[in-house]
Amino acid sequence: MNYKTPRKAIITDAGFASRYLPITKTIPKGMVPMGNKPVMQFVVEECAKSGIEEIIIVATPEGKPVYEDYFNNRVPHIEKQLISQGKEDRFAPVKAIFDLPKITVITQDPTYPYGNGSPFASAKSFIDDDEAFLAIYSDDLVLGTPAVQDLMDSFKKHPDAVAIIAGQLVPHEEIKKYASIDFNEETEVLNGLVEKPKPEEAASDLASYGRYLLTPEIFKYLDPKNTGLDGELWTADAIAALIPTGRVYVKETTGEWVTTGDPKNYFLAHLKYVLENTDYADDVREYIAKH
Repeated sequence: MNYKTPRKAIITDAGFASRYLPITKTIPKGMVPMGNKPVMQFVVEECAKSGIEEIIIVATPEGKPVYEDYFNNRVPHIEKQLISQGKEDRFAPVKAIFDLPKITVITQDPTYPYGNGSPFASAKSFIDDDEAFLAIYSDDLVLGTPAVQDLMDSFKKHPDAVAIIAGQLVPHEEIKKYASIDFNEETEVLNGLVEKPKPEEAASDLASYGRYLLTPEIFKYLDPKNTGLDGELWTADAIAALIPTGRVYVKETTGEWVTTGDPKNYFLAHLKYVLENTDYADDVREYIAKH
């Protein structure tokens, strides 16, 4: 069967982000800032720009109330105070949050095994049997053209798809850090993924990252019984199980993928964002030049 165009997205931030400790014992990783907005908001806004109408955030038990407060608390006392001070323009970014799509925050099913597929499986009940959906890791940011839109465009081209994975070209010597995408460039059909290959053994320099367009067929394999390496439930394993259908496609995205998955890469991504998107970028460049 062909599935309906996606209108929902599942965004995961259900891990404990041990590389960020101790800060992530108090706030979820998706709440670290890029400028004056958290990383999670950038991902939500990417979905909104691409026509997604409903978002399910899968968080840790500790992170759930933080996200619920951020996306739903209208803080009228702050607005009132700013208005009284003649600074109501400073409240505009807060108001913008409440124009985002409907957001529901849930926690991962505690009976599920560890693994990056478990958050998506935990949100299964939010997805109708006849609709495709977006599956996103919150620590993968795309600057520029939304990758979600690229995936939606690919779905229009391939309405028979059971899954579409996003890919980004990386320098040849860096493909060893990622999963290399093996695919037919003419048909865009996925043949497989080669995890962290030596550059000379890579299927291509197109790296898979955390943007997928999936269908309910994925849930046949995102099952707690289908654990893989290290006893974990892996999204990539579930997608690989769909490859024999011949209906898993690849989309090279046009925006720039950056990761915030660890402090070093987060800092570099944040610096890039500041230098390209803020009115104090020249001040930062001047400071760096002097030091």
